[in-house]
Amino acid sequence: MDEQLITISIDEPFEPLVAEEMLRSVVQRTLLLEGWPSAELTVLVTDDETVCQLNRDYRGLDEPTDVLSFSAQEMQPDATTFVSAPEMVNYLGDVIIAYPVAAAQAPTFGRSVVEELALLAVHGALHLLGYDHGTPGEEEVMWAKQAAILNLA
Repeated sequence: MDEQLITISIDEPFEPLVAEEMLRSVVQRTLLLEGWPSAELTVLVTDDETVCQLNRDYRGLDEPTDVLSFSAQEMQPDATTFVSAPEMVNYLGDVIIAYPVAAAQAPTFGRSVVEELALLAVHGALHLLGYDHGTPGEEEVMWAKQAAILNLA
């Protein structure tokens, strides 16, 4: 039986500002549309300081960012399949969203904070599924997937 386990964790100051079920729904939709009916991942909505520390520790960038993704899977050299420990087969990883950055940048892009959080959750989930935006071609594919997923809302 296919099952998704999407754990949403929202730091206390942001709990009244974030719709947990909306985040779960857009991530579920992302996984289903990408052919992952049975998968697990975690989404954390937190503060700038936490994201800045993670960005510093894992990317060498001493600044907050809107979203980080930490994959529990390792891509095969052919970039089409994942390798993972048997007990971790369905665990894709973690998506960490900085609420203050999301809230600050939403108006710049003409989105509400809710829309921005949805976009960032989808963006992070797509990264866990192996998508990237390091080249114009990759960006075009990833942005098209994000738009298609969010237009289904």
